[in-house]
Amino acid sequence: MIAEDSSLPAVCGRVCPQETQCEGSCVLGVKGESVAIGKLERFVADHCFADGQPSEAMSPSGVGCADPTTGCAGGPPASVPRVARPSGDIASDGPKRKVAVIGSGPAGLACASDLAKWGYDVTIFEALHKAGGVLEYGIPEFRLPKDTVLKREINAVKALGVKIETDVIVGRTVTIDSLMDDEGFEAIFVGTGAGLPKFMGIPGENLNGVFSANEFLTRNNLMKAFRDDYLTPIHAGAKCRVVGGGNVAMDAARTALRLGAETSIIYRRTEVELPARKEEVHHAKEEGIDFQMLTNPVEIIGDEKGWVKAIKCIRMELGEPDQSGRRSPVPIPGSEFEIPAETVIMALGTAPNPLIVNTTKGLEATRRGGLVADEEGRTTREGIFAGGDAVTGAATVILAMGAGRKAAKAINEYFRSK
Repeated sequence: MIAEDSSLPAVCGRVCPQETQCEGSCVLGVKGESVAIGKLERFVADHCFADGQPSEAMSPSGVGCADPTTGCAGGPPASVPRVARPSGDIASDGPKRKVAVIGSGPAGLACASDLAKWGYDVTIFEALHKAGGVLEYGIPEFRLPKDTVLKREINAVKALGVKIETDVIVGRTVTIDSLMDDEGFEAIFVGTGAGLPKFMGIPGENLNGVFSANEFLTRNNLMKAFRDDYLTPIHAGAKCRVVGGGNVAMDAARTALRLGAETSIIYRRTEVELPARKEEVHHAKEEGIDFQMLTNPVEIIGDEKGWVKAIKCIRMELGEPDQSGRRSPVPIPGSEFEIPAETVIMALGTAPNPLIVNTTKGLEATRRGGLVADEEGRTTREGIFAGGDAVTGAATVILAMGAGRKAAKAINEYFRSK
């Protein structure tokens, strides 16, 4: 059986912060090193797929391969869970209840996977031209191979009978109301993630050569800007400066380095406070990325043609702890200095896009832009559920998946209650 307990095991085994999640709870870690749960998950998933990889050759029933003699990857056929009749259906011989999932990121894939196993007719609507959400556009190829690892994980979900429609922007191409009123979807799960980038609001952020990490990574990962045979190049410049200290900042810096730029990370606290995984920081240092700690940008300086030529910063020192317990950085007066730069990447976090809230009556959002939903994913409008970064703001892949699975259970209970 392929990963009955995890919808995306090969992904989670590569990108999740196991050291603070599963491995952080391992009792062996009290006296020594914890069990390498993340690497074991990755190995088991890869080994399982090597024996029988789900692919487009999967049979329409979702069980086994179209060619049972050779298997999906030249080996034994993959074992895919058989789907059951959902308990919420009115009659066992009637049409399946239809559920729409908006967004094909980790939350959407996990929700769709569980619903499909329970026998629902599930369709995922993805705004971009490839499925995967942040797994496809946000995480670099060197951390998560797309055409092998991610594609086979998505194919495993499709093998369950889940349909994926790309290039559909819900709120523009269609609306939630039209999906429910005109296309017969009786429940909706919103897993659109948090793709709206944040900026500092300092002078010069509109200069040529300033990117959000979201744009920079999307253009590299989804639009293949790093390949000479694609007509979608991106300007990395000879000197690239990445502002931020999270995992996205590490991804952006390591990507810029691979595009040939001398790269440094600018962070206003010390290395102790870096929110990125220690493993990612280690890899960035090992590859030669420079870290400018206790440094904060105050202005981006441009040349006469409107391109970035330097970033003006100020030195910081740690003051009193803030509400979260972290020591707040305080500027040191008179310590301003300039760092030469041709590109600046702002990796300061993201927020949910307000498009669906603005086009759907009855849906409420928090002041941070996330959809209002309870722990099971029920929103303020009946029949509409939500989870992942669209509710919480930017978080981890595994938390988004967990929210998607909770919502799937709530959707099943919703149909049963009707």
